[in-house]
Amino acid sequence: MTVRVVCRTASCFLPLLLIAISVLGQTRPTASTPAPPSTITRPDSIQDSGLYDYWAGMSGQGRAGGALLGKLAVEGEPLPWEPLLVTVTCSGKVVYTTQTDAKGNFGIVNVILSGALGKQGDSERQMETHLEGCLVQGVVPGFHSSTIALTEHNLRDQPDLGTITISRAGRDAATTLSRTTDTASPKAIKSFEKARSRMIERDSDGAEKELEKTVQIDPHFAEAWLQLGKLQEVSEPQAARESFSKALAADPNYVLPYEQLAVLAAQSSNWQEVLDNTNRVIQLYPEGTPEVWYMNALANYQLGKPDAAEAGAQKSLALDPRHSVLNTEQLLAVILAGKGDFSGALDHLRNSLKYVPPGPNADLLKQQIAQLEQHVAAK
Repeated sequence: MTVRVVCRTASCFLPLLLIAISVLGQTRPTASTPAPPSTITRPDSIQDSGLYDYWAGMSGQGRAGGALLGKLAVEGEPLPWEPLLVTVTCSGKVVYTTQTDAKGNFGIVNVILSGALGKQGDSERQMETHLEGCLVQGVVPGFHSSTIALTEHNLRDQPDLGTITISRAGRDAATTLSRTTDTASPKAIKSFEKARSRMIERDSDGAEKELEKTVQIDPHFAEAWLQLGKLQEVSEPQAARESFSKALAADPNYVLPYEQLAVLAAQSSNWQEVLDNTNRVIQLYPEGTPEVWYMNALANYQLGKPDAAEAGAQKSLALDPRHSVLNTEQLLAVILAGKGDFSGALDHLRNSLKYVPPGPNADLLKQQIAQLEQHVAAK
């Protein structure tokens, strides 16, 4: 599950400005200034260029050397529009995450593990040394996944891992793949797939028209309502809200519309609505996702609940080894600074520099670190 709220400017680092206020002005950060959810661009990440450019890039590249390739399939169902999450787990801990492209293909590339294991800085050596015996699997709410154990043969000679298959855990389980797609009429499916083709061709207007036809043919097609809402949310947020609500009316266990409603609420600083929608996702799918836990933490912080905010941000970080969500460490720093733990806040800000790309955001981050270092040194 992936929330598409991307911010590429220094305004994404508003939580850092709150730290500066708390440190230099000797006041506690308050919830009066909203900090919208955002994501960081990562190598080989969907956030780099958007959903369809990511698909085209992944599908067109012949990966070789320091890379593993595989495919994810859904048993008895077509692939959804949304990229699906694939993880690498070693000794019970997720050490790497990636996503599928439009055809279900995924790549495990640029592997630099966290902590002491990552100090070598050589991706290919990291894979050969530390990933043997680790498990690769799909992670989709409401689905079971087969697993592939990485072998020395995979890591050195045969990078093609084959196919991972996910299958529904039950008809009533909460999921990111709506059960209404199974029951949609052939005519609605044909229109829906035509809309998907339009999107891959970057014809968003044509895709929106096809999706409008799709929901006219089948008003209970939840995934079509979701995709229509995502096309509407930039220019027609109220129409998008209505589309997401219709998706939930068609399939209350479909978790993605709750995420999108949370995003819309965050954009208008309606933090109670953000909290309600993310709590609903967590109720349906207790493990959650990095994006959902980040938005949940941010909403709790803005509503004056720092302990719940800290717990949510920590859960987001635990699920996000590649730091795909931009502001989680910064949000934790704000929370800890508000509690007077400036050393802890400083640790999180310093860690952010390991994955924030060079540029204005990194420069701003360094300024905030310097200010906080001066404050800690003076105590």
